[in-house]
Amino acid sequence: MDPIFLQAQTVGAAADVNNAVNYFPIGIQFLFAILFVAITLGATHLLGPKRKTSDKLSNFESGIESQGNARQPMAIKYFLVAILFVLFDVEVIFFYPYAVNFRELGWHGFAAVLMFVGFFLAGFFYIVKKGALQWED
Repeated sequence: MDPIFLQAQTVGAAADVNNAVNYFPIGIQFLFAILFVAITLGATHLLGPKRKTSDKLSNFESGIESQGNARQPMAIKYFLVAILFVLFDVEVIFFYPYAVNFRELGWHGFAAVLMFVGFFLAGFFYIVKKGALQWED
């Protein structure tokens, strides 16, 4: 076969892959998804019950009547513990790729994980030493 003919065939095949017509089914699916959400929300709004009573319009606080102002100062310890939980929780997620690929990573991967655990524990001991997890003063 003629090499120029083969080259023209492969260039033509590549042009067909990036043609805008190939994205038409994705656009149709996107349009149907948006229409489905809009129709569902509209139908529930139009067909749903509309009983606005004072009980339904009041704030719900886990079944407990609201007391006082919600804008009172709160101890920062709660937020600190929550942020530290998220931080350490996200750090633990980084163990998953090592657990999946520990054979391919070998000793270099093991050393990297040991370093990661070392930094992890150093941060944890720093937090404990600073008293960030003590609730009572």
